[in-house]
Amino acid sequence: MRPLRRCSILPAMTHWMRFEYNGRSGFGALEGEQVHVHRGDLFANPEATGELLPLADVRWLPPCLPSKFLGIAYNSRAVLAKQGTTAPASPFYFIKAASSVLAPGAEFRAPRSYTGRIVFEGELGVVIGRRARDLAPEQAASVIFGYTCVNDVTALDLITQEPAQWTRAKSFDGFGPFGPVIATGIDPAALSVRALVNGRERQNYPVSDLVFSPFELVSQLSRDLTLEPGDVIACGTSLGVGALKPGTTVEIEIAGIGVLRNSLAGEAAASP
Repeated sequence: MRPLRRCSILPAMTHWMRFEYNGRSGFGALEGEQVHVHRGDLFANPEATGELLPLADVRWLPPCLPSKFLGIAYNSRAVLAKQGTTAPASPFYFIKAASSVLAPGAEFRAPRSYTGRIVFEGELGVVIGRRARDLAPEQAASVIFGYTCVNDVTALDLITQEPAQWTRAKSFDGFGPFGPVIATGIDPAALSVRALVNGRERQNYPVSDLVFSPFELVSQLSRDLTLEPGDVIACGTSLGVGALKPGTTVEIEIAGIGVLRNSLAGEAAASP
């Protein structure tokens, strides 16, 4: 695979978030401890309203609502080397249900139908900003809105079954935390992903470890699927993932984006 190409020209960095305030939802640019409220379409020239809200007074929401939440497996050179396997010829991708999306700070839990291991996976997330179909890698940067932190929560025992149930393992309600913001104006080639469990570092790897770079992923997935504004691609994880105990807090940290913090609840969810 070609090395991850650095962007020569980047727009100004902005941290976009969605929030709930006094019963209404909205979005804005986060600057320090204030939210600069915007209106319109986040992905199509949003307009500043002039309203400022204290960050302490709002409730965090997922920074966008993807129509497609795509995950990538077998995309870490370090993992493949440890396993003694070769890199795939094309990205191995799966779909996480849109209903798996979880806000920053919220708890996730398994349904009563699953009692096996739940693992965290710290990943870089790519957020699409423009409709994209059949792109070349050099065109991918033009349709990427920004980047976010993802915890690709997984019901591990369903993956190890024969046959593996990837969609089910990845799609339980709440198994798709991402955020806390979407950061624009950053170079993915310069990023590293950290994952901490109860404050202890468990993962720390550079995005350059990826077999398929964010640009290559966008290009190749766009050949199969039409990507829409707000769609999220979780780029895959590296070494260090592990099972979680109830009550455990997981933090996914990417410098330049922020810290995504969520906890595994203490008991299984009730069946509907």
